[in-house]
Amino acid sequence: MKKILILLIEDNRLLRDGIATMLKKESDMHVVATVGNGENILLMIDKNKPDILLLDLGLRSQNSLQIVKLTKQNFPETKIIVMDLVPLQADVLEFVQAGVSGFILKDANVAEFYKTIRSVYNGEQILPPHLTGSLFSQIVDYAVNGFKPSIVAESVRMTKRERQVIELIADGSTNKEIAQKLHLSTYTVKSHVHNILEKLTLNTRVQIAKHAHLSDSYKTDLDTT
Repeated sequence: MKKILILLIEDNRLLRDGIATMLKKESDMHVVATVGNGENILLMIDKNKPDILLLDLGLRSQNSLQIVKLTKQNFPETKIIVMDLVPLQADVLEFVQAGVSGFILKDANVAEFYKTIRSVYNGEQILPPHLTGSLFSQIVDYAVNGFKPSIVAESVRMTKRERQVIELIADGSTNKEIAQKLHLSTYTVKSHVHNILEKLTLNTRVQIAKHAHLSDSYKTDLDTT
């Protein structure tokens, strides 16, 4: 049986040893090496030729995103899975754009852990469960596969007023400035911002602005009359 060769990078020794022990119990998986702090990651990859790089997203002594970028540049055939408690949406987008194929939440059960590794090995892309099916997951698809942003935006129904608010947020306007431009109360603007965040499954105004810049579907809606 062809085993999945795994290189584990985790700077918490207890967690690293526990994950390695767990993986070694699977007949189709083989941990070729475990890495903590200070090791030359690229040298380890070159030496062990892993199928899967299992990487802690929040390494204390090294930049995990930089490790992803260097790995994909030098060893594009190696698939990368990152581990985190609950990765931020912005982190997910950055890591996927850099070449990550999957995410494992550190509170996932053992079955989910194994399933993610096998799925990624077989060519699938696995997003964190709380993002699956959301607009954000479609934006990730756009970033990876080149889907047109306006098509993504159209998958969520926005009112004309919400689209105006999005455009003004993208222009850097505050809630007070938006209220003045649209002849609304600040409370009403706050309500629109809340609804937009809910619909787009985003967390901050900055993320709304980033989304708007990805899409051209809000550029013609700013008519305050």
